[in-house]
Amino acid sequence: MLSTGLPQGAVPKLERPGPLRDRVYEALLELITTRALQPGQHLVESELAGHLGVSRQPVREALQRLNTEGWVDLRPAQGAFVHEPTEEEADQLLTVRTLLEAEAARLAAAGADKAGIAALEALCAEGEKAVEADDVDGAVAMNARFHAKIMELAGNAVLAELAAQVDRRVRWYYTPVARQRGHQSWIEHRALIAAITDRDEQRATHLMREHTEHTRRSYHARARS
Repeated sequence: MLSTGLPQGAVPKLERPGPLRDRVYEALLELITTRALQPGQHLVESELAGHLGVSRQPVREALQRLNTEGWVDLRPAQGAFVHEPTEEEADQLLTVRTLLEAEAARLAAAGADKAGIAALEALCAEGEKAVEADDVDGAVAMNARFHAKIMELAGNAVLAELAAQVDRRVRWYYTPVARQRGHQSWIEHRALIAAITDRDEQRATHLMREHTEHTRRSYHARARS
């Protein structure tokens, strides 16, 4: 257990093969995006190295990379800390997410087949089960998979690439409001599936824009409370 308060069993096992620094980076990024490591939390190299079963060097390299990407703040004479996002940062990212997801919903409505719609329904059912069980991590994971599936059904590789770049950071912002969004989020998902099934591009676009805006507003409301 880290003195910084990392939950027991939260650290993912390092996958092999692959450069050690990359595997340490992926492990730390997963801990940050799931908020096992909280914004503002002090990251001690020796403790992280011990918990991951590696030397301090790959941890140091991973922290430097995470700092470059904006996940970690390296402060002179103080060390590394998980970045604390500002409301402006969150607003900018979630606004971009709305634009990408709305277009993906339109394209999915234009071209989704029965198998794709069935996959969305299955993911929605799993997400609803997670909410019923108060499984926040499960709900967040299923939410990400649901939106990724819509992006896949959109069939636009460039759009999917752009969405992938913001996906992890979206998870970072969504996790704190997942319980608050709860059942309502999945009701909105069901409405999206209906619009896609009906091949109603305009309604799918509108519903996705409203859906992602609800998440953005929920995040800001929580941040200001």
